Amino acid sequence: MIKIGQKIIDFEVEAFHKEKIKKIKLSGYKGKWLILIFYPADFTFICPTELEEAADYYSEFQKLNAEILSISTDTVFVHKAWHDNSNAIKRIEFPMVADPTGKLCREFGTYIDEEGLSLRGSFIIDPDGILKAFEMHDNSIGRSTRELLRKLQAAKFVKEHKGEVCPASWSPGSKTLKPGLDLVGKI
Repeated sequence: MIKIGQKIIDFEVEAFHKEKIKKIKLSGYKGKWLILIFYPADFTFICPTELEEAADYYSEFQKLNAEILSISTDTVFVHKAWHDNSNAIKRIEFPMVADPTGKLCREFGTYIDEEGLSLRGSFIIDPDGILKAFEMHDNSIGRSTRELLRKLQAAKFVKEHKGEVCPASWSPGSKTLKPGLDLVGKI
């Protein structure tokens, strides 16, 4: 399983995106922040609420030079069927990645062997392909896209402001810290 600070392995995967089935590579996003949102399955209860919320915030992620990929162990054909039959999922403009073999899920540690499904996991990868943050939890608990966006903002700030770190609940415009020094003025 990949760990914080490690470079991600390149994968070529199939995705349903903009009404088409296509192949994409993770390396194709080099130079951008990459947000991976793993979820258990299409046509479920919590998943459409999370993906619809991610669709609501998608433009905010794009403003930060980030791309979102949602990933489940469903096939691209199931993604298309879900997209065609769900008003919530029709709103998605980011690629919906298919991982029916679970290879990508295994690499990121989200795969549940007994079920053939993924746990809910969110990963933030920097423009150099380095894993900066992740969260993973039980499939009965939905995530907050707003919090994922805040984590991306903090990771981006730290990358762009060497020597500064972001304290608890930091948000853009808040004070930062310089290890060994006091709080730094508002940025």
